Amino acid sequence: QVQLAESGGGLVQPGGSLRLSCQGLGFSPGFYAFGWFRQAPGKEREEISCISGFDGSPAQGTFVAASVKGRFTHSRDNAKNTAYLQLNRLKPEDTAVYYCAAKSSGVCDEREYPYWGQGTQVTVSS
Repeated sequence: QVQLAESGGGLVQPGGSLRLSCQGLGFSPGFYAFGWFRQAPGKEREEISCISGFDGSPAQGTFVAASVKGRFTHSRDNAKNTAYLQLNRLKPEDTAVYYCAAKSSGVCDEREYPYWGQGTQVTVSS
């Protein structure tokens, strides 16, 4: 059974940093594409990034959304079955529940993600 376990959220002051983790359980996600999303109260879910399978090659569609580019970065450690989202220079408007997702196609494209993490709350406030 494919499961994604998220961790790393919390309360942080503006300008601070957090690193979110998304560990694949029960499968070897080395070739899976991982996506990161967030949803703030009263707002639609926003796709933040996708890192393609294996080495996260841009040729396979790896991207970071313009809204967070330059502040957020993503990475993956296939040996640890884990994807990461590094959040830097956080702003109050980054407050949201952050979700990771995975798909076996390995490519960052329009196809939906069948597997989702439970979500982790990020709150940016002084």
